[in-house]
Amino acid sequence: MKDEATHTTVDDHREAVAPRRIGQLCRAEALRLLGSVSLGRIVFTHQALPAIRPVNHLMDDEDIIVRLHDGAMLASIVTPTQATGVVVAYEADVIDPDTHIGWSVVVTGYAHRVTDERELARFAGRLRPWVQHPSMNSALRIRPGLVTGLQLTV
Repeated sequence: MKDEATHTTVDDHREAVAPRRIGQLCRAEALRLLGSVSLGRIVFTHQALPAIRPVNHLMDDEDIIVRLHDGAMLASIVTPTQATGVVVAYEADVIDPDTHIGWSVVVTGYAHRVTDERELARFAGRLRPWVQHPSMNSALRIRPGLVTGLQLTV
């Protein structure tokens, strides 16, 4: 069991898990996998400190779209007047808790606020909020600069 990973079961027994291999995903496959899930985590700066929030998303070509609502911490990270946007990271994964097989994708890029009514209407029906809020009044578009992905296999 020296080279095997272990995990703890619900009843605190340790079970051997076969060693995993890590493979790199190309950009296209990483973005495809990101589009196959609707939940992820956005990493941003809040009051000069790193902050992470779980959010739902959708893909618009290669861009990641995140719903915003008034009063949310995310709504304050970028204003419509910030032409260059702000740097954020976005991570999503699917890793089986028993087999430890799956994938993880991290995107780093510039986030811009989306306020165009046509775009918002197009996104609104596809982005379901986690909790009940008034209608979506803006969204965040993350343009991927750096895309890294890992595939965990046996």
